[in-house]
Amino acid sequence: GSGLAYSNGFPMSIEGSAPSIVQANVVQDVFNRPQSYAVAQAKEDARGASLSAEAKRDEVAFGAASLYLDAARAARIGALARKDAVSLQQVLEIVRAQVIEGRALPLAGKQAAYNLARASALAGNLEDDLAAAETSLAVTLGFPAEDRVRPLEEDPPALGPPPSEEIALRDALESSKDLRKLQSEMVSKQLEMRGQKAARLPRADLVAQYGMLARFNNYDQFFQRFQRNNAQVGVSFLWPLPLGPGVNAQEARTAADLSRLKIDYNNRRNRIQSDLQASYREVKRAETAAEVARLDLDVAREQLSVNLAQMEEGRATLRQVEEARIVENGKWIAFYEAKYNIERSQWNVLRLSGGLTAAIEALR
Repeated sequence: GSGLAYSNGFPMSIEGSAPSIVQANVVQDVFNRPQSYAVAQAKEDARGASLSAEAKRDEVAFGAASLYLDAARAARIGALARKDAVSLQQVLEIVRAQVIEGRALPLAGKQAAYNLARASALAGNLEDDLAAAETSLAVTLGFPAEDRVRPLEEDPPALGPPPSEEIALRDALESSKDLRKLQSEMVSKQLEMRGQKAARLPRADLVAQYGMLARFNNYDQFFQRFQRNNAQVGVSFLWPLPLGPGVNAQEARTAADLSRLKIDYNNRRNRIQSDLQASYREVKRAETAAEVARLDLDVAREQLSVNLAQMEEGRATLRQVEEARIVENGKWIAFYEAKYNIERSQWNVLRLSGGLTAAIEALR
């Protein structure tokens, strides 16, 4: 700093320092425990903030993966629903001809029309779901809302969830951003408590000062000897008096906050374990349902092959073939739904166990 100013009379101090051309002051902590804890607390708070950013990144990744799965499901099932509508249209035409010929009741025609209308409505709803999912996926990836991101037609590579529930739970507890953030907050509170207790300790600071003086501030008129360059170096000591009840109240409040964080940490740990166990049960249920759907699909496909062979031999009608094809499409839809549930539950296990980002990177 500088104290360039005209002096009239005795050179009075400016903010505790004599007026000078150039003024420099240095203060360096030698022993200041409260300040050391405050610095450590600030670093820990910065680390906790970075963990929040990483947790948000995982949420965005899981949201994008979920939208991709939703779009792929709507595209697959929508294609089958459109095939159902085509087959039901042919069945309706056959039934109407049979009604006209008197070989079928009018009720059969109404039932066929109803089935076609229901299949057409389902196909339309799936088209809307597909458009919504592709638009949401585009927005999530940073594209304009008028764009649509379409999933690949082929099946995505198989995921690699943890080999066992125990390993998944261990990974989840070690990599959970929420748990690590709570741990960081507890460390920060502990440092805050230690800093409050350290306020009772003495402080020692290294102090240094330099000043370049000028004669126009009248130093040579009021002091026996004038010196232009002046410096001093020393150590200042501060012994605090006995602290009042305010500091004790602050320590009690910080201790209460720390207790609350410990409770939150235990609750979050238990919730992670519970969610992971439920997700593993969901994966097993989805795998069982997919196996049942696959076996049911095999039966429907075999029945369609039998009907096609019988139609070539003249022992089955086109209506029977189309109805068998509709049944097969329904089994395909159930199979794709089961696969969708498996993929989504596996993604959820990876999210809870902390391996979501690595799995996504491996698919790139």
